[in-house]
Amino acid sequence: MATTSDLRTGMVIRYNGELHQVVEWQHVSPGNWRAFVRLKLKNMKNGKVIEDRVRAGSDIDVIRIEHRTMQYLYRDGQDYIFMDNETFDQFTVPETVIGDAARFLKENENAELVFNATEDRLLAVELPIFVRLQVIETTTAVRGDTATDVTKTAKLETGAVVNVPGFIEEGETIKIDTRSGNYLGRGTQE
Repeated sequence: MATTSDLRTGMVIRYNGELHQVVEWQHVSPGNWRAFVRLKLKNMKNGKVIEDRVRAGSDIDVIRIEHRTMQYLYRDGQDYIFMDNETFDQFTVPETVIGDAARFLKENENAELVFNATEDRLLAVELPIFVRLQVIETTTAVRGDTATDVTKTAKLETGAVVNVPGFIEEGETIKIDTRSGNYLGRGTQE
């Protein structure tokens, strides 16, 4: 069993019976008091972030996780179908596991599926941080609105609706941050 001295950012541990990812940790030695570790943990099931303190040297249950790159194939009702790029096995992933980022999934694009290696159970789906998507529908900008920082809504090829600057037109490719859903710029290939 591991102890608090083995903690690393990004590590997944079992804490209070649930799986949490270590977002931040800090070892604190307050003078003549006992040392402790301040933890900031993200619940793998619901995404809630909690803060807590544990005694330095306490045992922690480290969960071994495995990242597999898989290709998104298609949507089947409330499920998303992915294919393992190495074994060509297909996996059905419920929409609840992917969360809000599902609106940026584009067919034939890769994503990282995170598995609990000891139980071979899916924990999360991690999309690339930035995606390039084509605008299929948007309103036209009114003359004079381009002088200020005016935004308008645009529907993307995946069906997602995001706010874009007034100068973006239908048919353009734009760059989106999948974590926040924000427009980052025109999506010219690098």
